[in-house]
Amino acid sequence: MKIKKLITLTLSAAAFSLALTACGGKSGETTDKQTTEAGQTTEAASTAEKKDPVTVKLGVVGSIYEDIWEPTKETLKDEGINLEIVQFSDYVTPNNALANGEIDLNAFQHRIYLKNEVESYNYKIENIGNTFIIPLNVYSTKVKDISELKDGDTVAIPNDVTNGGRALKVLESAGLIQIKESADFNPTLDDIEEYKVKIKIEELAANTIPSTLADVTAGIVNGNYALDFGLKTEEAIFKDTSLGEENYWNLIAARSEDVADPEKKALYETIVKTFQSENTESVFNDTFGGYFIKAGWDQDLLNK
Repeated sequence: MKIKKLITLTLSAAAFSLALTACGGKSGETTDKQTTEAGQTTEAASTAEKKDPVTVKLGVVGSIYEDIWEPTKETLKDEGINLEIVQFSDYVTPNNALANGEIDLNAFQHRIYLKNEVESYNYKIENIGNTFIIPLNVYSTKVKDISELKDGDTVAIPNDVTNGGRALKVLESAGLIQIKESADFNPTLDDIEEYKVKIKIEELAANTIPSTLADVTAGIVNGNYALDFGLKTEEAIFKDTSLGEENYWNLIAARSEDVADPEKKALYETIVKTFQSENTESVFNDTFGGYFIKAGWDQDLLNK
């Protein structure tokens, strides 16, 4: 009886031990499975948070914009935005390219130029953020001061309506001509009431004026082209005095239909705010010696 009882107890203990082992195995498997599933869940959530990079094409005119927009490009990379700079060689093409969807934004023009383009071509594009104002100075390789210009001398000005009108105002400020009081904001040659110095005004494509300075007595050069050709502000024989005029503030333009899209509007707002930063202003001052002046950064044009 004692032997039988001992065998029974031994068998019971062995069964209990096996039961514990079996339970322990199932518990470990469950824990490992839960850990794996938790890891997969975390990985999935992390993947969901990472959005695919978005490419935004920005049209500009002039190599200086590569430097001006470099800090913005670098900052936007961290936010998954690839800002691609697209160069154009003239002022006519970028708005057409924007309107046709070849680019997403452009940043090369001032307000009055955009207004004229919209009215002329019925473009559905608009200003979404102010950038800066740059001077429209007078340069010459033949005379050292504007006062040296004399009758018969030739002065080149941009042949587009808005920059041409602004150039005539510069010549008026310099005391060379008198514009009619009845003239519109963008005066033309027909609006010249008096030539105080009988100069010959030659209208040329803005991007060609720096290269023709050897052929004319003086030329009024857009700031970006002046920089591209190495013309320094201190070399100007007369400096633009219209920097406080909002219509000459440069801007970032977008298609109106994109601005109406909440997702794209948020994207563009990020780009505008990133540009309007101390990093950009440092480029204005350190790289270009204050040639560019920030303007209208306090205006929120996307939420007006």
